[in-house]
Amino acid sequence: MKKLLIVLSSLLIASSAAAQVGTTVKESGKAVAETAKQAGDEAKSAVGHEKAENKAKAHYHKAKAHHHAHAAKEAAKEAVK
Repeated sequence: MKKLLIVLSSLLIASSAAAQVGTTVKESGKAVAETAKQAGDEAKSAVGHEKAENKAKAHYHKAKAHHHAHAAKEAAKEAVK
């Protein structure tokens, strides 16, 4: 019975660590995507006639990228615990 309990507890710990790593990877991917969108909007604002709108979108994507990067960093800290 003790062996079964040990195996189940180790599986629980491993699955929670894997969930945190998955969150880290997902949030990192979102941060990269938002950074790419930000770069695209900045490029559009440099040449387009809707400069203010594209610049605002770039700031929005920058803020979202920062949020996702922060979430990924926190998830990585939780995975290490």
